[in-house]
Amino acid sequence: MDLGLSMFPTDTAIPPDRLAREAEARGFESLFFPEHTHIPVSRRTPYPGGGPLPEEYARSIDPFVAMGAAAAVTSRIRLGTAVCLVAQRDPIVLAKEVASVDHLSGGRVVLGIGYGWNVDEMEDHGVVPSSRRALVREKVLAMKGLWRDEVAGFEGEHVRFEPSWSWPKPVQQPHPPILIGGGPGPVLFRHVVEYATGWMPLAGVGSRDVRAALHAAAEDAGRDPASVEIVPVWAREDKETLEHYATLGITRAVLGLPAAPTDKVLPILDRYRKLMDDLAA
Repeated sequence: MDLGLSMFPTDTAIPPDRLAREAEARGFESLFFPEHTHIPVSRRTPYPGGGPLPEEYARSIDPFVAMGAAAAVTSRIRLGTAVCLVAQRDPIVLAKEVASVDHLSGGRVVLGIGYGWNVDEMEDHGVVPSSRRALVREKVLAMKGLWRDEVAGFEGEHVRFEPSWSWPKPVQQPHPPILIGGGPGPVLFRHVVEYATGWMPLAGVGSRDVRAALHAAAEDAGRDPASVEIVPVWAREDKETLEHYATLGITRAVLGLPAAPTDKVLPILDRYRKLMDDLAA
């Protein structure tokens, strides 16, 4: 079982380059950064975690800038988003950002994506909340063409652009791994098996019935269920839970870190390293 890490990169937390160096030195397999572009002050959308919205949501450094800083000081650790809010981004620019970081890092990008939950935030980007899943699907399909083909265009309901050149191409071909975050359900699973590498559930992978539904969706789409990766993010810091994941064929779990200063984060990294050692024993 490989262990990864996820932390909101902010202007008051351990810098992403320092975190990446410390994580790689301790043997962590991956480092993921969430994304929120801004938080409207007059919010209507309740925080899914309950209570007030944590401060780091409004202080987030752009995840691709954080990944670039991390890539520049490391050589092995994989770098990703958990998650990138694709609906709120221009697909041509996002395709360029992903390919650029993958190129400069030597092929270490993992693109975790999500549909978004903060209606106030997405509406400021001109996103109609009810259509965001269809919008994300078209943007990802358009980006996959830009990453794969020498000349790529797209003509969809939500995304359109002329046949174009776009370099660099990602080192990882035909594209870096794409993991869709979100709660289980038929729409999400249909999208996972159609255009993604796998599913990135929050905290846990659910019951056997949930996993059976994901496998059934893959079979219905003519895809080998074993090819659908499951990567729990913000997984429990619990040896038994992680060992159980391993029995399900899960090879990577991602532990959460607080958006805190260096002196608060490093002891947690050491504790997680001990957990990694216990799993290997």
